[in-house]
Amino acid sequence: MTISTTPKRKVLISGASIAGPALAFWLNRHGFEVTVVEKAGALRAGGYPIDVRGTALKVVERMGILPRLQEAHIDLRRITFLDADGSEVVSVSPYAVTGGVAGRDLEVRRGDLSEALYAAVRDDVEFVFDDSIDTLDQSGHGVDVTFHGGGRRTFDMVFGADGMHSRTREMLFGPEEQFHRYLGYCFAVFTMPNTFGLANETVMWSTPGRAAAFYAVGDDDEVHAFLNFAHPQPPFDAFPSPEAQRDLVATVFADAGWEVPGMLAALRDTDDLFFDAVSQIRMPRWSSGRVALVGDAAHAPSFLTGQGTSLALVGAYMLAHSLAGGDHAAGFAAYERDTREFVTVNQGLVGEGSASLFPTTAEALEQRNNRLRKLSVMPAAEGRPAHSALTLPALMSMT
Repeated sequence: MTISTTPKRKVLISGASIAGPALAFWLNRHGFEVTVVEKAGALRAGGYPIDVRGTALKVVERMGILPRLQEAHIDLRRITFLDADGSEVVSVSPYAVTGGVAGRDLEVRRGDLSEALYAAVRDDVEFVFDDSIDTLDQSGHGVDVTFHGGGRRTFDMVFGADGMHSRTREMLFGPEEQFHRYLGYCFAVFTMPNTFGLANETVMWSTPGRAAAFYAVGDDDEVHAFLNFAHPQPPFDAFPSPEAQRDLVATVFADAGWEVPGMLAALRDTDDLFFDAVSQIRMPRWSSGRVALVGDAAHAPSFLTGQGTSLALVGAYMLAHSLAGGDHAAGFAAYERDTREFVTVNQGLVGEGSASLFPTTAEALEQRNNRLRKLSVMPAAEGRPAHSALTLPALMSMT
């Protein structure tokens, strides 16, 4: 037996949500020495439900975590759409709206997926919580990194898996605005008591330019409250300030009916508010020197596509696979060549009607409702081709 004496390549991943741990898993499998740094003090538990579909299902299957995710699967049974006065427009299968496939696709709490990914890799890679990258210097033979906590280390490569508002991307390529494609909406998500008797379902109220929804996961005593609204420009002034976010949402929905007044009251007191613009990140390239981006940092598709998590999982697999056999320059080039079309097709789902779930005019709202009524009597679709538009390369055997 030949024992390799070649030192392992040392790599740093910024971000421990979805793309980061997935990339850590595959890089470790391909023989890299991996460190993951995460600015939060621990994994983020809970969170709103996310989807794993198509090609991404193959990724989690190859990781060995598919059974765990199947146990955590949320069996959402229906989506009910309501008119301005709270009366029912139609109730449909969620798969008719998302283009997913019943019995095959997975929907799990974000925290459940994050914990499954972390459990699969925590014994094999180094995790550093409550810290972040402060500076990157590529002037030498590697990447010299200084950390916010004061440490300094050198890595062969660094990866930004730190989300749509990536600090790594900003350090490499400059301000986010040049890559930020705003889709015309903002949203707020938070939890509140489930006093509505909802279970395994979503109920959505809509008026032109505004939507409010309750998402009941199982028969929990909490629901995910969701407020979405059209806004002409990204409210950049509100992003750093939760109070400004609350004020903006309260102003937009001030005269709204249905259960919205109670949602606004809960919004004031919640400690788990997540607010953002509905946007995509579109970049001409995903790497610079020895640093590359993955997941939302590289190509956030927006929640309108339902593919953010799946793209992160697939991108992580493809990036690690591309780096397994060669240097960083060739690997990064292969990653972009083999992954970009899949990303582009899935980002393009926003042009196939996803955004029309949130119409901005009375006429468009009536057209949406008519389409939904037709969906309720049609057989379930076979899934959107975009979800499976990439065939994963085979697993490499490790020597």
